[in-house]
Amino acid sequence: MSLAVAQPRVLADALGTSWVRQVALVAGAAGFTGLCAQIAFYLPSNPLVPVTMQTFAVLVVGGALGALRGASAIALYVALGVAGVPWFAERSSGFAMPSFGYILGFILAALIVGSLAQTGASRRLVSNFGLMILGSLVIYLVGATWLKYSTGLPWFGAESAWTYGVRDFLIGDAIKILLATATLPIAWRIVNRVQRQDDPS
Repeated sequence: MSLAVAQPRVLADALGTSWVRQVALVAGAAGFTGLCAQIAFYLPSNPLVPVTMQTFAVLVVGGALGALRGASAIALYVALGVAGVPWFAERSSGFAMPSFGYILGFILAALIVGSLAQTGASRRLVSNFGLMILGSLVIYLVGATWLKYSTGLPWFGAESAWTYGVRDFLIGDAIKILLATATLPIAWRIVNRVQRQDDPS
């Protein structure tokens, strides 16, 4: 008599379910996000919000870990950064910055992306592409709103929340979305191949 084995809903499920591994995954994902945040620079036309690889990290973390673990990892990253760990962009910390709204948006984006990834959407390029776009839109929404109200900028115009908070990042974020879109389905193929090799039947 064979026992049915539950299929992993997200990539993290394929790595084991012990609490030690879950804690390690959450801590590791927070560290990965902090590492990606160090890839950062300011555009000459935008002194308020830096270009970073955090968005890529958040999208991948949410898609790979699922809702609870993904949001927990990003919340840990945010909490430690606010507490003083210098792992926000350019080794910064705290929350007194115009770009802090994007950091808060990371938590919500990881939660939403992770929730949808648990339906199997991260396994396929097309559906995963939709996940990455949705996650990015959530980050824009929270980040640009914080930027507007923390600086007093108008929503639209030459110097506005739209310009400094969204428009300047569309091309770069499109590249990060494509990278994140490809990363998860490729990782799924590797996991499935390993599982087939380990299956004695």
